[in-house]
Amino acid sequence: MSDRLTQLQDAVNQLAEHFCNGVGILQQSAAPGSFAGLEKLGNKEPAVTNDDTIRLFATLITKTAKDIDVLIDSLPSEESTPELQAKCLSKLEEENQEAAAKLRTLVQQGEEQLAEIQKALVDIAQAQLQARSIEANVVCGINPTTSIPRQEDITGDFSDLPQR
Repeated sequence: MSDRLTQLQDAVNQLAEHFCNGVGILQQSAAPGSFAGLEKLGNKEPAVTNDDTIRLFATLITKTAKDIDVLIDSLPSEESTPELQAKCLSKLEEENQEAAAKLRTLVQQGEEQLAEIQKALVDIAQAQLQARSIEANVVCGINPTTSIPRQEDITGDFSDLPQR
């Protein structure tokens, strides 16, 4: 998509093309002019031109002119003074600062949620380690409700246990 000014240039070029073609059609269908003393012998009848062709070019010229008006109306106005531009820029700066503050808040909330998730993952890992410890105690015949035995209380050889 091109900008408005380029669209306007294209529309003006198209209007000029329609005018040239329309003038060509009118010239082709017009009766020759007569000059005193110069009489040309030959075909004095103008070429037959379809009225629909003339209407078509008139419609194209009208439509293109309306398109040009719409494009001109869509261009920025000259009412944009330096003060108005400065005011607009300051408003944009305020909106930018508000968006930055909102972004900082969202980033902080995200970091807090990340910390909570990491803490939950640590808790899950510790629970899994405790479950494995309890499982090892059950396999070894130790009551899981009792405390983990001290090193000197262990009398068995664990070499026959399957490795994970």
